[in-house]
Amino acid sequence: MSDPSIALGPPSIALPPAVYRLIDLALDEDLGRGDVTSEAIFDPDQEARAVMLAKSDLVLSGLDVVMAVFQRVDPRTRSVPIFPDATRVMPGTEVLHVRGPVRALLAAERTALNFVQRLCGIATLSRQYVEALAGTEAAIVDTRKTAPGFRFLDKRAVRHGGASNHRADLGSGVLIKDNHVAAAGGVGPAIARAKQYAPHTLRIECEISHLEQIPEALAAQCDILLLDNLTPAQVKEALLMLPKKGDPRRPLIEVSGGINLTTIRAYAETGVDLISVGALTHSASAADLSLEIVLGAA
Repeated sequence: MSDPSIALGPPSIALPPAVYRLIDLALDEDLGRGDVTSEAIFDPDQEARAVMLAKSDLVLSGLDVVMAVFQRVDPRTRSVPIFPDATRVMPGTEVLHVRGPVRALLAAERTALNFVQRLCGIATLSRQYVEALAGTEAAIVDTRKTAPGFRFLDKRAVRHGGASNHRADLGSGVLIKDNHVAAAGGVGPAIARAKQYAPHTLRIECEISHLEQIPEALAAQCDILLLDNLTPAQVKEALLMLPKKGDPRRPLIEVSGGINLTTIRAYAETGVDLISVGALTHSASAADLSLEIVLGAA
């Protein structure tokens, strides 16, 4: 372990109010009736020091959330991250030091780990997808398939992994999906109505599930075409129906739908601009980290 005499300064944490509400909800869930084990064993003022360790190869995300959890449990805790978020670390690496009442450290442990393991898992998976596209021009973006209440943190973890964000919410962009098209009576009418309503600052994207819809979307001057659930061969065929890259009439092209690490490069090599992957946030495995009390340190 590192030198336990390192002085830990006060944390500098700037998180949105919604994240603090999420932290409070998580702590109430775990600590609503107290921590009877730690309260039975340790005096209220007994101090301890702990280190958070990476137990696997991972990309860091959410260390500020960990710090906020400890502070929320007991403002006397002091913690400092060893590396910034977005850093890739190897197994056995110390990523955060924390000192404070031992009761507080143990009470906060599970909640802190639940947050950071999820967020590091998303960042790590995002990095894997980004690396899978090395040498291509396509960019990886996430979706709104985030855990309820975690939208800000999940999408930030995607960025820590080197990928980019799609819409933050339903108000941040016009995305005409298959049900919009069905209810509006077609791609053309849906795009036309969106153009009448949407602010000029928002681009209009329309989901295309059949190649026959592309001419109608082009005639309606859609800004972005989302080719959904098409094979790489179908995507290549779709691209042949569009103006060539560099032509101002050519919309941006995004693909989505069941794309994974095995298939993603084939999609990227077709020449699309964006690849949206819901798995970044809804299927990332939790990263392996632990919190360990340093014996004899206070």
